[in-house]
Amino acid sequence: MRLSGRRVVVAGAGPGLGAAVVARALGEGAKVYAISRNRAALEKLASMGASVGAFDLSTADGARAASEATERELGVVDGLAVTAGGWTPGRLEETSEGDLEDMLSANLRAHLWTVKAFLKLMRPGSSIVLTSSIWGPFSRSPGALAYTASKAAAAALVEVLAAELIQRGIRVNGVAPGSMSREAGAPALGAPSAPPEYVADVVVWLLTDEARWVNGALIPVDGGRRLAAP
Repeated sequence: MRLSGRRVVVAGAGPGLGAAVVARALGEGAKVYAISRNRAALEKLASMGASVGAFDLSTADGARAASEATERELGVVDGLAVTAGGWTPGRLEETSEGDLEDMLSANLRAHLWTVKAFLKLMRPGSSIVLTSSIWGPFSRSPGALAYTASKAAAAALVEVLAAELIQRGIRVNGVAPGSMSREAGAPALGAPSAPPEYVADVVVWLLTDEARWVNGALIPVDGGRRLAAP
C-alpha cells in the first residue's frame, strides 16, 4: 500500500471529492484525519475508519484550531489534501459582493489558511495537494465569474507555495478537475463529468512517493473536457 504508515489530512472532506480522497487514502494504508463543516459527512467517514473534526477552514482561526486538533490526533502530517471548495453561478452584472466573498473564502482562503496552519506539522518529504478547476486556469466559464476568478487564484497559489516551500523539502501540487458526478457507467473521454474517485486517484498519487519529483504542477483531471468544450 502506497501510503502505509503515512498520516494524511483531508481538509474539506464533504461529500464528493473530499470523501473520495479519504476513502482512497484509507485504502492505501494511511491514517487519515478528515475535516469538514458537514457533520453528517464526517459521521460517514468516521465509520470508514477516519478520525474526524468539524472546523471552518475559511478563517485563519478555524484553520489554526483544526491544526491543533490534528496535532493531538496525528502528531505530524505527511500529506495534506485541501479539497474545500464551492460554486456559484453569475455573470458580471449578476455577481454580488457576497458571491465574490463566498467564492474567495471557499476556493482561496480555505486553501491558504489551511496550508499556513498545518505547515508546522509537516516535515521534509511531505506533500500538499490543492484543488483548483479547469475553469479559470485552463478554460473560461462566462456564466460563473466569481467562481472562475477564485479558481484561477487557487491555481496561482500552487506555484507560489511550491516556490516558497521548496527549500523545506515540501512538495506542493494541485489538481484541476472538471465537473464531477456519479452518473451510471464509465464516462467517455471528453465527457462533461466524471466520478470524484477519478480525481481522488490523482490526488492520492500526488501524496505518494511515486510523485516525489512532481512539484509546482497543476494537473487537469477532466478527461480532456477542456479541449472539447466550446
